[in-house]
Amino acid sequence: MGVDIHEAADKVLAFAFEEASRRDCALRAVHGWKLPSAYEYVPFFDPDNERDIGRSVTQMLNETLLPWRSKFPSVRFTHNAFMGPAGQQLVQASAGADLVVVGRQLRRSPLGAHLGPVAHAVLHHAAAPVAVVAHD
Repeated sequence: MGVDIHEAADKVLAFAFEEASRRDCALRAVHGWKLPSAYEYVPFFDPDNERDIGRSVTQMLNETLLPWRSKFPSVRFTHNAFMGPAGQQLVQASAGADLVVVGRQLRRSPLGAHLGPVAHAVLHHAAAPVAVVAHD
């Protein structure tokens, strides 16, 4: 399951945890992050900043998932926050998955793409079936 900690993702999380519970299988949550754009323009970079941001993102991921882990205690669960493209990590993880769950934002406009880059990449390159669930 791909988790976006910056979106209201209750529908995505509910679907993934319910499916894992129903199938009696393990659930792996991943969240990809990148350094803020401003870091590209800084002449020096302190690696401690990257570690601090990584710890902060991991903590946010833990907080997002905690209610769901409590609600589904029987689901075997792992999670990983990493620096890099989420789509690429989800595609790689799909090789050993029974199902990949990703979210998408609701769009009301008839014009333009209705999927973001992560859902698009996973739909086109995953080695497992993909469930795309609209965010709240």
